[in-house]
Formats: sequence, structure tokens, C-alpha cells
Amino acid sequence: MPNTTFSAEIRAASSRGQSLDVLVRQHEAFAAALQAVKAAIPDTWRVTRVGRSDLDRFLFGPEDIVLAVGQDGLVANVAKYLSGQPVLGVNPAPELNEGMLVPLRVDQVAKLALAASTNAASIERRTMVQATLDDGQALKALNEIFVGHRSHQSARYLIAHGGKSERQSSSGVIVTTGTGATGWARSIMTSSRQAVPLKPTDRKLAFFVREPWPSVATGASIAWGPLPGDEPLSIVSNMNDGGVIFADGVEQDHLRFDWGRAVSIGLAETTLNLVRAD
Repeated sequence: MPNTTFSAEIRAASSRGQSLDVLVRQHEAFAAALQAVKAAIPDTWRVTRVGRSDLDRFLFGPEDIVLAVGQDGLVANVAKYLSGQPVLGVNPAPELNEGMLVPLRVDQVAKLALAASTNAASIERRTMVQATLDDGQALKALNEIFVGHRSHQSARYLIAHGGKSERQSSSGVIVTTGTGATGWARSIMTSSRQAVPLKPTDRKLAFFVREPWPSVATGASIAWGPLPGDEPLSIVSNMNDGGVIFADGVEQDHLRFDWGRAVSIGLAETTLNLVRAD
């Protein structure tokens, strides 16, 4: 079957007079890597190919081994649907992708997949964050949880941290892991000059309020800080509508956070179990 998405990108780039070299190289590298990874999997194993758009509908089994072939964002996207299964992040084009979450080469897959199947692989356990609503709905993230308004206009809520509480109006709240501290949270820390040192495997989080607005009805004293493992962040919505909670920048997969709803954000019980080559 032809790759219609890739063909559309080719047509769009051609119509603007742009070079197609990088796009073609990425496509060819991905196709070759996918074929090589498939060939490296033992014939006796049950294999299912899952696209990114199908992840939220796919049921991962407890004994599954996940091979994520693509860029870093794919691993972050799949992590929230897992419950501790080992993940082999395979970089199809090391010369084009940095590969912090896809550190493995195609030629390493056969050996490491077998090692993972016998619990003999080296595992890096990356901390994840979880938002849990008062009705039990939950959402996990590898990078960060965002709480705010769906339009990114002013969000109103009551926030509680460190024994203090405060009504706020802001552009939203970010709760980040050590993995996320190199992304969205890093830009917030840079602009606010408030840094919380975090490593990807640290069992702690950090929170940052984006542009808190002090007024007669709202404050800005609870603006950022670390979240140890035993201290989740509590937020109660004061938004009539439009309040949302989403993970890792994927706004389509969100929880509604309307007036009076309460959310607790803290460490997820599970981690991303990323297989390492060493």
C-alpha cells in the first residue's frame, strides 16, 4: 500500500520549491529499519505492528516486549499506555535523530530483545508522572502533565503545595519529570530563572506555574518547586468550562477539568523501562 502521508508531504514540499533530500532519507531509513527489526525478531514470537494513532486503543500484555522504531516522541507517546513492559527504542536514522529515548541501533535489536525476554537486559527506569482526578480517572506522562485551559487563555484554580494553598490565575501549571526537564520545563526554567535539578531516573518531580497573575482575588506566591515522592500537587478547578489536563503535549488525549473537579499530581507507580545497550 502506498504511503499517502509521505506522498502528500512530497507534493507539498515540491510545490514550495523545497529540497526533498532529508524527507526522502528519513522515509527510506525508517522503511529499512522497520524491515531489519522485523527480521531480527525470532520466528516463534507473536508479533503485532501498532501505529502511533492506534496506541490508545491497543491493549499491551504484561509479557510483551515493545520495540519502538522512530523518534524520541514515539517512546514518550507509548510510555503512558504501558505498565512496566521493557521498551527497545530503535533509532532508524542516527545521523538525523538525536535519539535520547531511541538509543539503540538496528543491529542491536536481536541480542537485546532476547535479553529482555529473559529479564537479562540492562534497564534504565525513567520516572513518570500521573494525574489522578477525584473520580478515579488517571493520565500518565513521561515528560510532563499540563493543567490549564484548552485555549491556553487564563486558567483559574486553587493550588495547594507545602502546607499552603492559593487561588491563582495563570497560563497553566506544568508538572515535570527528569526526562521532561530537558524540554518544555527547561524553557520555563530558563525564562523564570528558577531551576530544579532533575535526572530522568530521580524519584521526584517539579512543578512550575506559567505566568501567575497577582490580583485582589489571586496570588502568585506558589510559583514553582520540587515535588518529593510523598508530596503530590493538588489543584481544584475554578473554570466553568474549558479546563483540561493533558500529557506530553498531546492535547487530543485529555481529561476534562471543569469547575470543582480536583486533581492530584505525583509520581506514577510505573516507570518507563528503557532497554540499554550496556
